[in-house]
Amino acid sequence: MPVHSINHFFIRAQDLEKTKDFYISVLGFAIMPRPDFPFPGYWLGVNGSIQVHLGPSNIPNREKYYLGTTDDAANGQTGVIDHVAFLAQEPQEFIDKFKSINLSFFPRYFPESKLYQLFLKDPNNVMIELNFFGITEAPVWGGEDYSKMERVSEIGE
Repeated sequence: MPVHSINHFFIRAQDLEKTKDFYISVLGFAIMPRPDFPFPGYWLGVNGSIQVHLGPSNIPNREKYYLGTTDDAANGQTGVIDHVAFLAQEPQEFIDKFKSINLSFFPRYFPESKLYQLFLKDPNNVMIELNFFGITEAPVWGGEDYSKMERVSEIGE
């Protein structure tokens, strides 16, 4: 009875429409059919699968609808989750799009895994990681080479 995949993650969006537009126009998601929840929002997905559920952050009694949200929950951050990662293709298309709209991003490369990554933030400051596998050499867009980074040898308290 193991878990076999992730279905979606939920974002309490400070600006619901701006967040929806970001995931559609910048990352290529599409609006998916969504049940008639008692609050506004969107299901966004790719290839017919839901990936992201959006709802407005500041609705009355939000802790009643959003079971992971307490009265004192912060807005505009990822919280204890550092980032959310997606598999992607055609990294040059993303780079070109990000540059054309002046969207900041941070690249990283894992040569031994042939993995190239792009990190960017959505309108709510959620860190998004795009993973591109099969990259045999670091693209000209640069980025940190994880194989050359200083290693952590102990965990702080």
